Amino acid sequence: MSRTALHRDDVDDIASLVNGFLQMKGKMKLSNFEGLTPMKEECSSKTTAKIKFLNTYRLEPYNKFQDQLVRGRAQAILTNKLQQAKYDAISSPSLCASLSEEILKATKEMGFDRYKYVVTVLIVEKAGQAINVASRWVWDVQRDTWVSAKCETETFIALALIMACYYE
Repeated sequence: MSRTALHRDDVDDIASLVNGFLQMKGKMKLSNFEGLTPMKEECSSKTTAKIKFLNTYRLEPYNKFQDQLVRGRAQAILTNKLQQAKYDAISSPSLCASLSEEILKATKEMGFDRYKYVVTVLIVEKAGQAINVASRWVWDVQRDTWVSAKCETETFIALALIMACYYE
């Protein structure tokens, strides 16, 4: 492999090009290029790095999900909201959504750490029919759990299902 010897003049030319580039680097603008917006000339010194947390490798929550507390609170919400209500096919979907949001909020306020929740509410008209509700999910039997609450009136049955999935 042959080496090419650089003359002193070549080295000086390269050095002046590099120095010129470094001086121009902070002053470059892209306004001459169509379709591109100009860059800011100065960097902000107020930028902060995003904090990264390390894994704790904990396998159990500090405050475990308590089925009986959540069931009681969900039952109370259903009873209070639906006690005097009559079945209406038009308003039932929005009622289900508001009930599920309220139950979710109440469950989160109980402070069970390291859980994510899924809340579904079904309202079914009483018309002399039977109903079967089935759910399937993949989860950890030791840490994940679910709770159901039911409210029955003269015209409909409301069923709330709260699933608590452990989140590491």
